[in-house]
Amino acid sequence: MKAVHFGAGNIGRGFIGALLYESDYETVFLDVNGAVVDALNERNSYEVTLMGSEQQTIRVGKVHGINTLSHPAEGAEAIAQTDLVTAAVGPKVLPMISSLIAEGLRARFKKNPEPLNIIACENMINASSLLKEHVYTHLSEEEREMADRLIAFPNAAVDRIVPDQTSDDVLAVAVEPYYEWVVEKPAIKGAVPAVEGITYVDDLSAFIERKLFTVNTGHTVPAYFGRYKGFQTIYDAMQDEEIEELLRGALGETGEVIIQEHGFDRAEHEAYIQKIIGRFQNPNISDHVTRVGRGPLRKLGKNDRLIRPASLYWQLTGKEPIHLATVIAAVLLYVNDEDPEAKQLQEMIAAEGFEKTLQKVAELEADNPLIPIILKRVDELRRK
Repeated sequence: MKAVHFGAGNIGRGFIGALLYESDYETVFLDVNGAVVDALNERNSYEVTLMGSEQQTIRVGKVHGINTLSHPAEGAEAIAQTDLVTAAVGPKVLPMISSLIAEGLRARFKKNPEPLNIIACENMINASSLLKEHVYTHLSEEEREMADRLIAFPNAAVDRIVPDQTSDDVLAVAVEPYYEWVVEKPAIKGAVPAVEGITYVDDLSAFIERKLFTVNTGHTVPAYFGRYKGFQTIYDAMQDEEIEELLRGALGETGEVIIQEHGFDRAEHEAYIQKIIGRFQNPNISDHVTRVGRGPLRKLGKNDRLIRPASLYWQLTGKEPIHLATVIAAVLLYVNDEDPEAKQLQEMIAAEGFEKTLQKVAELEADNPLIPIILKRVDELRRK
């Protein structure tokens, strides 16, 4: 079996590529990083280290690369002949790969008109659907009709922590042992891709929100509150009792949302929370708080990991989301001159104040009950 994967970065190699190899796929990585592509073609393999209590190294083989800057036609041809396409390039890059996918589909319709599933493995909701929208802008009406019959863009929820890398080897990558890759089964066209590690489900939305409101929300606590308290790494922040207490409180609030909205078993979800906290406490995969905290404007979006669960908690329980409000306050106080979004956030606050900035960034109406709760926490943190 053959797979094409967009993005030969750490997540692409250490997560998706590793599982494709375990499932006996021959994988072509499409990327613009010439050094990585050249190394893939020289070695046809790389090492992935699982950073658990006991480290384990596995070798991933049957791989090569195509530089899509210098050889786009080869990338399109690979798509035309493959059995599966996956992508892990980051949400902002999805539009940039859409034209090449469209070119590959155009060739496929002529040479190999078989069903194909294209799965965007990104840290966002409905990434594959977004990719489909961009791909379709490059197709004619006739080609879109053909794609509707043959091409699927199943959405996915993915989860694996890939920390900052320290190896001098351009291909070696270290990851945590835990992972989750959930794909919506009803959207599949043709045979269900036989990939070890994928969990196929009928309703993906519950799993997407469970991951977003637990893993992603949870990670913001040691990142932003850790930065506020002067810690450098997630692991160091997790040694602080106040931060761990805030984390448990925030995940208690998001957990109530998940349970009430999606019907997860309370005991099972509590066990899931404990597992997530344990992952943040793993010293072998600790990351810098500034890396986890990058992009605060996006993370304060109305449908993202903080504002949405805080709003839902208020609506579902009638109680103030005290812990989530504290985390949001820490984001508003986040200072990092090396992060463009952090600089923009502080410039907005300096010009318009906390209240107006919060309304604008989180798209909240002026009378939204969350605003005074959050501003109260901002004042408390500033006085400390």
